[in-house]
Amino acid sequence: MPLAPELDRFLADNDARIHDELFEFLRIPSVSARSEHRQDTVRAAEWLAARMRDVGLTTEVVPTDGHPIVIGEWRKAGDGAPTVLIYGHYDVQPAEPLELWESPPFEPTVRHGRIYARGAVDDKGQLYLHVKALEAHLRTRGTLPINVVVLAEGEEEIGSPNLANFVETQAKRLGCDAVVISDSSMFAPGLPSILSSLRGLTYLQIDVQGAAVDLHSGSYGGAVINPATALARIIATFHDEHLRVAIPGFYDKVREWTPDARKRIQALPFDEGKFRDEVGAPSLGGEDGQSTLERIWTRPTCEINGLLSGYTGEGAKTVLPAAAMAKVSCRLVPDQDPDDIATLVRAHVERVAPPGVTVTIRALHGGRPWRADLQGPLYDAARRALTAAFGKEPVIVGEGGSIPVVGDFERILGAPVLLVGFGLPGENAHAPNEWMSEENFVKGTRAIAALWDEMAVPRNPS
Repeated sequence: MPLAPELDRFLADNDARIHDELFEFLRIPSVSARSEHRQDTVRAAEWLAARMRDVGLTTEVVPTDGHPIVIGEWRKAGDGAPTVLIYGHYDVQPAEPLELWESPPFEPTVRHGRIYARGAVDDKGQLYLHVKALEAHLRTRGTLPINVVVLAEGEEEIGSPNLANFVETQAKRLGCDAVVISDSSMFAPGLPSILSSLRGLTYLQIDVQGAAVDLHSGSYGGAVINPATALARIIATFHDEHLRVAIPGFYDKVREWTPDARKRIQALPFDEGKFRDEVGAPSLGGEDGQSTLERIWTRPTCEINGLLSGYTGEGAKTVLPAAAMAKVSCRLVPDQDPDDIATLVRAHVERVAPPGVTVTIRALHGGRPWRADLQGPLYDAARRALTAAFGKEPVIVGEGGSIPVVGDFERILGAPVLLVGFGLPGENAHAPNEWMSEENFVKGTRAIAALWDEMAVPRNPS
C-alpha cells in the first residue's frame, strides 16, 4: 500500500527542518578512532538522545569502556504489536586526507543532489532518517503501530569492541521480533535493495624481524636474510595462478550459493566497464570462474592491506631493513569462522617462512559472515514499503564488507535481521568527499515510515 497521506504530508512540510537537523548532526566530528575526538563522540551521543527525546522516545546515554551507546524506546503499541530494534552508529571515519575534500568534511554541503560530509551516508544520514520516520508517525497520529527500541553505538568504525557484550547483558531489554539496519547501499540509483549477505572478516598483522638494526646493504647484503624479501616470499604463497587462496583448508567450510541465488546475481543490471571506470583500474581480475559480483559477494578473499619496510623517503638509501610488516584481511563467507581462518593463516605462514628471520602473526579483530533466507513477513513488509517509496520492486543484493553485529543480533536475540540501506555505489563512505543522495534520504525516510505500517498489518497467507 502507498505511504499514508498524513505521513507523506508531514515529511514534505518539515523537509527543510529535517535537513537542518541532519546537517547539525553531521557537523559533530564524532571520529571514534581518534582520542582527540572523544568529547565529540560524547556530544554526538547526547545530541542524538536529545533529538529522539524531542520526538517522544524515552532515551538513555549508556557509558561503556569506550564510546557511549544511545538507547531510545517507545513501547506503547501494546503486547500484540511487534517490537522492532533499529540499529545504527553515530561514529564516523577519520576525514584525512583533508586536502582531497572539495568542501570541509564537517560542514555539510549540497552539490548536484548530493549531501557531502563525513558521515553523510555512513551512518548518520541513514540512522537519522529512521528517527524522522518515527517522528512522522508520532507527530501525526500520536502513536506508532509497533514497539521500538533504537540502539545507536559510537564504535562501529573501530570494530564495535563493546557492543556484543552490551547486547548480551541487555538481551532482555533489547528483545524484539525483528532487527532493522540501514548501513548499506542500493544496487543502483532508483533501484531499492534488500541485503541478503555480508562477508565476515579476519584481520591479521604479520611482522618479520631480521637483524637487530638496519644494515648497510653493501656490507651485509647477501649474508643476512632481508625481512622485506622474506615477507614478499610469504605473501606470494597466499594465492595460486588462478587467484584462488592457496592456504590449506581455507575453503573447507565455504557454503556454496544455490543456483537460483546465482541467477538472481546474474540478472542484475551490472556494468563491468562502468565498475572498472569507477575504481580507476586498468582491468578487473580475481578468482577464476567467478563473475565480478560473485567475487565480491559470494567468495572469500585474502588481501594485503598495507606493507611497511625499509627506506621509502626521497632519493636513495642503501639499507637492508631490520624488519618488515604486512596488514592482511581475509573476507569470509558462510560458514567460515574468523578464529579458524586466523589459525590456518598462522600455520601456513609459519610453514612457508624462510629461515633466518623471526615471524610473528597477530590476529587484530574479526567478525562472522552472515546470510539471510529472506523469507517471512518481515521481508514481505520491506518489499511492499520499498516499492511504495521508490515505485520499483526491490532487488536482492549482497555486500562484500562486514557488519559483525548483524550475526551477534541473530545469535543473541534470536530475531531476523533486515538490512535495507539507502546509500549508492561510489559514495566514498571511507574516503574524501563522502556523500549521500538527497533523493535517497527523502525516499528512504518514507520507505521506513511505510515499513512500520506494513509490519503492523495482518496479511492473509493466501
